[in-house]
Amino acid sequence: MHEHRGLRIRTELSELCDPSRLALLVYDMQVGIVAQIDHGDRVTANVARVLSAARRAGVRTFFTRHMSLPVAASGVSAVRTAMAWQRKTDPRQIVSPFPRDSPQFAIVPEVQPGPDDVVFDKIAMSAFVGTPLEFALRDCAIEAFAVVGVAMEVGIEPTARHATDLGFVPIIVTDACGYGHEDAAKRSLETLEFAGGTLQTDTATLAALLES
Repeated sequence: MHEHRGLRIRTELSELCDPSRLALLVYDMQVGIVAQIDHGDRVTANVARVLSAARRAGVRTFFTRHMSLPVAASGVSAVRTAMAWQRKTDPRQIVSPFPRDSPQFAIVPEVQPGPDDVVFDKIAMSAFVGTPLEFALRDCAIEAFAVVGVAMEVGIEPTARHATDLGFVPIIVTDACGYGHEDAAKRSLETLEFAGGTLQTDTATLAALLES
């Protein structure tokens, strides 16, 4: 650990995995999202292992769920995004894929939030946009958070980028982060590593650090 003008600068994974300063972010582990990736079972198992280790260590845990507005209530950005993802050329052809309380909106049974966990719903890709996540982390003096879930190239990368601008250290648990496009996910990880400010690890390493 380094020091600068009375500040402690933690750069190593082992230094950042102190439960008093670390949080866990479980990103969009929803039925309708996990079902879209061909390695959903493996990712779910790794997320469950990280979640279990975090709970035993007393790490504060936050879940996100992606929610889509009704089509009638959607604005320009929402409609444009829906047209792109649903490959439609006419706004009249789109549907709301993740309406609140729909079966596909729910978090998968294997990683259900517990009574001490927090769930934030969002309509943007970054987990910090339109949610109280930043306030909640700062209020608990959180310095870093491990992130698991789906999808690396769609929502986890922008969340990690946003987090570094806010002064947090995102720790990407690579084998507990699913993706829809393997090459795009690989580019996301490479770009985050090149930009700096984030760390990358795997489920076994993080679980061992938390359990120790």
